[in-house]
Amino acid sequence: MLSRGERIFWGGLAAAAIAGGVAAWWTADQWTPHAGPWAAQLWRKATRPGPDTLPQGKRAPAAQGAAGAASEPIAQPRKCVQGGQVTYTDQPCPPGSRELAVDGAVTSLPGR
Repeated sequence: MLSRGERIFWGGLAAAAIAGGVAAWWTADQWTPHAGPWAAQLWRKATRPGPDTLPQGKRAPAAQGAAGAASEPIAQPRKCVQGGQVTYTDQPCPPGSRELAVDGAVTSLPGR
């Protein structure tokens, strides 16, 4: 059984935690816009850690070279039309097809 002093301490701590929760809820519209982006970034970093979160000695060689790979030029998408069939590619259009301008946004290209 807890002594009288321990009960007072734990009861006070519980009351302070409840008061803090109520105050946070009451003033959420003031601090949420400021804390929201920070919390989202922290959540992304905690749930999807990247190679930059590893210590220097533990990084894989491929992860260290990723910065150089990101600077490679991206192939321009092409829209090839042949017999009413449209194909999007990053390679030259096959013989007998017409290359048209790509209208809109292309979100993915075929793998290499």
